[in-house]
Amino acid sequence: MPCPSVVCSKERISRMSMKWIYLGLAIVSEVIASSALRASDGFTRVGPTLALIIGYGVSFYFLSLTLRTIPMGIAYAVWSGVGILLICIVGWMFFEQKLDLAAIVGLIFIVTGVVILNVFSKSAMH
Repeated sequence: MPCPSVVCSKERISRMSMKWIYLGLAIVSEVIASSALRASDGFTRVGPTLALIIGYGVSFYFLSLTLRTIPMGIAYAVWSGVGILLICIVGWMFFEQKLDLAAIVGLIFIVTGVVILNVFSKSAMH
């Protein structure tokens, strides 16, 4: 017996949401791990080294879940683009790294590219 359209619709929305939640968790975990990589001082500090190992493990786990439903190229473009933006913000806020005009313009291009992929590309709608 087919399920009522409202239930099927909610299930479809739930599955659709989960793939983006998984991707978001992969991105956040990767940014945490990359920040810990900087803080590990060449793997000489135990706490940040453990954080980066766990962070990258969690990141790749959630990325693998994402790849079940989002095409690899799209998922990786979003993962890397948003990750680049976030790690630049973390570097600026916590590691006193400067962003000049060229860096800011480049970041805007990266974010614009990710938005174009997700809004206009039929490839993103797997």
